[in-house]
Amino acid sequence: MDTTHQFTADADTDAGSRLDLFVAKHADLSRTQAATLIAGGRVTVNGAAEKASYRMEPDDAVTVTVTAVSERPVIGEDIPISVVFEDDDLLVVDKAAGMVVHPAPGNWTGTLVNALKGRGQGLAENGADERAGLVHRLDKDTSGLLVVAKSERAHRVLSKAIADRRISRRYAAMCWGHLDGDTLTVEKPIARDPNDRTKMAVGAEGRAARTDFVRLARFESCDFLRAHLHSGRTHQIRVHLSSVGHPVVGDDTYGGGGARRLVALAPKRHFLHAAWLVFQHPVSGETLDFRSPLPEDLRVSLAAIAQMPELIAHPDPLEYLGFYRVDG
Repeated sequence: MDTTHQFTADADTDAGSRLDLFVAKHADLSRTQAATLIAGGRVTVNGAAEKASYRMEPDDAVTVTVTAVSERPVIGEDIPISVVFEDDDLLVVDKAAGMVVHPAPGNWTGTLVNALKGRGQGLAENGADERAGLVHRLDKDTSGLLVVAKSERAHRVLSKAIADRRISRRYAAMCWGHLDGDTLTVEKPIARDPNDRTKMAVGAEGRAARTDFVRLARFESCDFLRAHLHSGRTHQIRVHLSSVGHPVVGDDTYGGGGARRLVALAPKRHFLHAAWLVFQHPVSGETLDFRSPLPEDLRVSLAAIAQMPELIAHPDPLEYLGFYRVDG
């Protein structure tokens, strides 16, 4: 079913803005989603189609027609994925960097959900076909462990466990610069960036978010951290580290994208990996503990930053650096 929105450009705040940014801001969409709607003829200005680069004039009347995502069927695709655990109730996937988790405008195919459906298995409905089975998500360019519910009961129990902070999610992260101490807790609310709807930002109007950081190694220009999520806001670790002046290495969006050659990191890759996932099975109650060693591209980067080439061939550099040694 289509939903139509109508907006009028404000002379003070909207005049001169690009059409794609205007639509993203007022319709609460990402810039990519807005551009996709414009290219598809789903946006008009004063009754006429315009390009995404159109500059808004005061009192321009903009109409945006959106088709509900849930009405677009998700097609199963034969895409290889790494499944590290599976039973009748859930599965745990080790997601590769570069894979989007679920379909959305601009990414209708090639996602993790497309791959899961392509395996021909049942997934918890979760209210929308494009998010079938998902309990939590990872950013496109973040690699690592993600749990998926196959049954409705598993989805209900696991979702509550996430909300109650009973699922332990720890990430390996490399940040630019050096923290003031070996531990840091960042507790700052996160909201959609009002100036760029594709980004998140710390803001008083945001939702509560807390991340605990432990420095495991200090190198010449970077710190290697273990990040423990106590909430699950979009881009949380990346936003929190950027907010204290130490963005994730390779993170183009939040200020950490420079000097890639110095850290041997490929374009569009940031040094963030969901390495450790611990939770109780939603049916049996058994404690499940999953660990994902650093993927090869991050091993190469770690070795370059640490000036220790031998780390590339190490069975698990995270073990070597004490990532799994946690008290309490």
